[in-house]
Amino acid sequence: MIEDSQPVPSTSASTSKVPNSAASRAPNSSSSRAPNSRAPISSSKEDDPDSLVRRLAGPSAGKAGLATDQSDINRIIAEASKGSKFYENEKRKDKDLTERIDKILKLRDEVTRGVDLAKVEAGVDALLTELEGKRDLSQTIVHVDMDAFYANVELLDNPSLKGKPFGVGHGVLTTASYDARKFGVRSGMAGFIAKKLCPELIFVKNHFARYSEMSKKIMAVFQRYDADMCPMSCDEAYLNVTGYCKEHGITAEECVSEMRAKVEEETKLTVSAGIAPNKMLAKNKPNGQYCLPFEREAIMDFMNKLSIRKIPGIGRVNERLLESIGIKTCGDIYIHRAVVSLMDKQFGLHFLIQTYLGIASNVVQPHAREERKSIGAERTFNTLGDKEKLLQKLEEVAQELEDDMEHSGWTGRTVTLKYKLDTYQVFTRARSCDRWVNKKEELFKLGKELLLPELPLKLRLIGLRVTKLKDLRAEDSVAGIKRFFEPAKAEDEGSNKKRKLDGSPQVHGASAEVLQEAMPGFHEDNDADMVEYPEDDDGAVDEDVFTPASPSKKPKSKAHSSRTSKPALLAEQECPICGKTMEVDNQGLNDHIDFCLSRDVILQAQTEASVEGRPASKRKNKR
Repeated sequence: MIEDSQPVPSTSASTSKVPNSAASRAPNSSSSRAPNSRAPISSSKEDDPDSLVRRLAGPSAGKAGLATDQSDINRIIAEASKGSKFYENEKRKDKDLTERIDKILKLRDEVTRGVDLAKVEAGVDALLTELEGKRDLSQTIVHVDMDAFYANVELLDNPSLKGKPFGVGHGVLTTASYDARKFGVRSGMAGFIAKKLCPELIFVKNHFARYSEMSKKIMAVFQRYDADMCPMSCDEAYLNVTGYCKEHGITAEECVSEMRAKVEEETKLTVSAGIAPNKMLAKNKPNGQYCLPFEREAIMDFMNKLSIRKIPGIGRVNERLLESIGIKTCGDIYIHRAVVSLMDKQFGLHFLIQTYLGIASNVVQPHAREERKSIGAERTFNTLGDKEKLLQKLEEVAQELEDDMEHSGWTGRTVTLKYKLDTYQVFTRARSCDRWVNKKEELFKLGKELLLPELPLKLRLIGLRVTKLKDLRAEDSVAGIKRFFEPAKAEDEGSNKKRKLDGSPQVHGASAEVLQEAMPGFHEDNDADMVEYPEDDDGAVDEDVFTPASPSKKPKSKAHSSRTSKPALLAEQECPICGKTMEVDNQGLNDHIDFCLSRDVILQAQTEASVEGRPASKRKNKR
């Protein structure tokens, strides 16, 4: 599964070797991207740095079933994207990240200059010893993940697809069969690019009602083994089978083998499972079962060889940031522990040390309703510039959001508008209200007030999200309609003190917000960051957008900034999502806002998993 690597370093102090530049990074792990192993990029791509080619490959490049060496595949994707607005936007992001890395390397050189690194390492080793004392190997955690779920459901209903490469979706693929993945086709990929990689690719329409039906059957099987299991999406979940194994006198491997057999017997679908002492370690696929020995030495060896990208919360951006200081595998964290310690604010020492040790949360329980902090809807469409058509899209989004809020029992008082230009730049605007909002008319009115000052614009996405939520299903001394007339302030008082980490997906038992504070923008949701190629309402690719980029009118205010000219709009230093006050400029504030919005995707998907005909997908449904 993973290539061999150097022995696990002992916890005794040893002087860190600080690389002088990003070029001196350590060798890669199993998903090797070492320069010598990559096929040379064609001459037409000479101006494109390797980092951009990797970025254009998308966040799903590590999906199971893909070729180990994807250099040729990445080159084809880069060539096909060349000259498009999407390409130009990714190029800008890559340039910004490269500049950020340069600043980090400069800071690293400054903080390590004249410092006794051995002394710093000794301090980290003390932390290692402390954390080691908290290692818990008493629980048996299982991570279950259906194999290419959408694709295999389609294969189940249409056996003629067996052995043929096919993708589910058209404009943008929601998933790809394992036969298609061999060609480099993956989720989040534009249909026309997938065709370039695999000319024989067959496109299959999404059938979400069918996926939802099968998901319920699968989850019902899982619940027999852990009634308090935690679904992560429509086809993925965590279970704690400690009690079940003890009650039935069987081993964890016997339990999981039985469960997988039951799923296949009742649904004709296969599921992969990883068994380990905690949630971070319990992962392995496709169609297989892997049990990590419940021993410290085995865990340390496993983590030492594991690519840093495999860690939940570390995506494309943070992979590059960590690579810049020499960390490519979890074992590298120990080697560079002194630098990580000196740059704790940038990288998060505790998080990375826990990762190195393989210590994480082993608590498995369903997400509580009170953890939810936002609810939203959005639509992607062909590029539109007509005011009336844009308002029509906004009204449709408002209607969808009202339906979702009514069905799930929420109301809120802060509305955020999200829109994406035809150049792929994303902007957000927010407004807080002194009343509770959950009706289409109110949502549309507030969204319209936020959108009109920005026009004229050419957009390809519009979304609305409501935060500062109130649970209408919660027991309340104020009954019925009276709750709508409660002062909004009553909902907010003490909320941050009571539940500071409200609604944040857990990583290693720490919330995404904790990671965000330790390393700004650190926790990445790869599915939320999925490449959003142009998609028509019926799923057809808008080829027009894949033409050489042309100047497009920019918004009247800076990207991701909230206006401050009107008192009713969001205050400059307060995040409307989590309520946190930060001493940052508008760009920094709204980078934080976008982070808060994107990290709620998984929680939203879980909450809506039971909605008829709308499965909890691994990404936002674009309608």
